[in-house]
Amino acid sequence: MKFRADPQQIRGSIAPVVTPFTETGELDTGSLRTLVRLQLEAGSHGISLGGSTGEPGAQTVAERSEAIRAAAAVIDDQVPFVPGTGSAKLDETLELTGIAAEAGADAALIITPYYARPTQEGLYTWYATVAREFPDLPLVIYNVPSRTAVDIAPETVARLFTDCDTIVGLKETTKDFEHFSRVLHACGPELLVWSGIELLCLPLLALGGVGFVSAVANIAPAAVARMYEVWIAGDHGTARELHYRLHPLVDVVFTETNPAAAKWVLAQRGLIGTDHVRPPLIPLTSAGQVRVRELLSGAEDLLVTTEGTHDGKR
Repeated sequence: MKFRADPQQIRGSIAPVVTPFTETGELDTGSLRTLVRLQLEAGSHGISLGGSTGEPGAQTVAERSEAIRAAAAVIDDQVPFVPGTGSAKLDETLELTGIAAEAGADAALIITPYYARPTQEGLYTWYATVAREFPDLPLVIYNVPSRTAVDIAPETVARLFTDCDTIVGLKETTKDFEHFSRVLHACGPELLVWSGIELLCLPLLALGGVGFVSAVANIAPAAVARMYEVWIAGDHGTARELHYRLHPLVDVVFTETNPAAAKWVLAQRGLIGTDHVRPPLIPLTSAGQVRVRELLSGAEDLLVTTEGTHDGKR
């Protein structure tokens, strides 16, 4: 948790690792540890777990806790660890956030509570409550209205950022790019903002974002990380080239409901034992597999390998 004291270091490509399961549906911590090691070898700048890509809604608190502890042990302070600890229930959110803090997480990613559709005042109260409970742990708001049916307003983010010292950032997963701009305008450059929308990862950097949490990092971690690195280095042309080269892999990941396609690709490459997803999701269909193969035909050199690199370029 060496990054906890200075969350400004949590930048770049924070890879949201899928949660592997066995063929019969049990948590596969062995494969999870393998995936985390691959991300570290590929140069990802941080690791996340238990966001939407990790199927948290299909897991028990005990399973999510086990996954957090397993990942933390592999990461071992090499890069920032930002696990998702949110739930639709406050008691579960507090329990999981406490477990993450004990495991050594550098920050916790807290999703807006889903299904209930709280008001902005309700969202403020929710996050302020979590912040009071964990005065020493940086917290990141996770705004993903397509999954939660609630959108945290820029003014609410600014109010929380002002009132709660430990609320340090926002994972912004909305295609409303104006929302990104209004959040940064309301909060100032001190707020850490990451994009959770793949095709907005690079554009957000131009507005003052600090990185991205892209599901594509599961299958092309080195390329996603390099896009950030070359942008920061001032090589904007190469960054744009990578952005467009990653387009077909974005389409791969969302061929069917994420993370079914990403798990299928990882299983096909022998990086996890099975592409099992938990209900209500289903594995990638035959039609989906055909589409994924078509999309991969021009981008296979970007894909993760057992060495965690792509085409020897990292």
